[in-house]
Amino acid sequence: MRISPYKAMWLFVAFDLPVVEKEDRKNSTRFKKELEKLGFSMFQFSLYAYYLTSKNQAETISNKIQKIVPLKGHVTIFSITDKQFGMIRNFFGGKYKELKEPEQALLFE
Repeated sequence: MRISPYKAMWLFVAFDLPVVEKEDRKNSTRFKKELEKLGFSMFQFSLYAYYLTSKNQAETISNKIQKIVPLKGHVTIFSITDKQFGMIRNFFGGKYKELKEPEQALLFE
């Protein structure tokens, strides 16, 4: 079943966490692992993404993330529609690459 691009959305978590101290590195790693447990995939090193089928899902996941945000650093949660995501232009090694549509909640094949 195809999800309407007007209802489907992407939830992103961008973060800048300190990693100088050993404890800070542990907290950063723990945060990334918790994001992955929630179903997020790494989009870039400090940017994780999750494909959702509704705004309600995005709100539920955002609330879960709030509970695991480390005490130090900066975390931003934002969402865009699937249609907006489709307009992103990605370049890898200087070459344009179109991202494939995810299967259900998967980001990449």
